[in-house]
Amino acid sequence: KKEKRRETRKGEKREKREKREKREKRKGEKREKERKAEKREKKRKEKRREKKRKEIKREIIEKKRKEKRREKERKEKMREKREKRKREKREKERKENKEKSENERKQEKRAKKRKEEKREKKKKEKRREREKERKEEKRREQRKGKKREKERKEKRREKRMEEKREEKRNER
Repeated sequence: KKEKRRETRKGEKREKREKREKREKRKGEKREKERKAEKREKKRKEKRREKKRKEIKREIIEKKRKEKRREKERKEKMREKREKRKREKREKERKENKEKSENERKQEKRAKKRKEEKREKKKKEKRREREKERKEEKRREQRKGKKREKERKEKRREKRMEEKREEKRNER
């Protein structure tokens, strides 16, 4: 009788053990499945992020290209206008010159030259001013960018420090 009871107890223990092992195996498999799913999700997110980044980069390049083309066209138009004006001016002068006497022409030429020189001087001064302003603006922008970058680095550093402190706290 005692022997029989021992056998049944042994069988029950074995069954319990086998059940427990099955349960643990299932748990392990579930965990593994979840881990794989997380990995897949992470990969997908990273891919999406990369795609977005590329799209933004492409848009920026396209925008710059368009801007350049527009600028080129604008300059070309201006050049054509200038040349047209010059042509018309020359034509007009030619007509007028035929009608004027030599002396008058000489006087007017001198006056015109002075006026032209003055105008050129003013133009040069204006151009110099614009260039100066543009350089100053560029410098300001660069300084701003550097400052922003510095702040970003500082924030990152603080975050890392905080994480290290948190790890130490967790270890204790």
